[in-house]
Amino acid sequence: MSALRELYQEVILDHGKTPRNFGRLEQPTGCSHGHNPLCGDTVTIYLKIKDGVVDDITFEGRGCAISMASASMMTEILKGKTVAEVQQMFERFHGLVTTGEQACEGGFDIADLDKLVVLAGVREFPMRVKCATLAWHTLKAALEGKQKEVTVE
Repeated sequence: MSALRELYQEVILDHGKTPRNFGRLEQPTGCSHGHNPLCGDTVTIYLKIKDGVVDDITFEGRGCAISMASASMMTEILKGKTVAEVQQMFERFHGLVTTGEQACEGGFDIADLDKLVVLAGVREFPMRVKCATLAWHTLKAALEGKQKEVTVE
């Protein structure tokens, strides 16, 4: 196994075992629940938007290391971003893990997307793409105020 691949595995396992921003957020302005019925991963995203900016974001859930790592990394990266930047990051991340294409519109920090590259390898395993994107689709629903459960079937 290459050194880079080992590093990526270590990052995913670290975030999977000790996720950042894990827990319920008191008085969120947005909240949504997601479920991957194929593998059983679940995630609830809580976010607090203040003046069009993600003031705080947390999650609760259970699932595989990829699912938990993706949610953990997402919450770290999106704090302090505008809602528009979050939407752009969703599109870029989704492209990264599905096709390898990264939409180039938007003025957010490319270093943030670079941190998520550790999850790019899931595109070779379609079932794992659903694990990596569950938290992101759930976040999108929370931003849009959707109350129904998100699934990634």
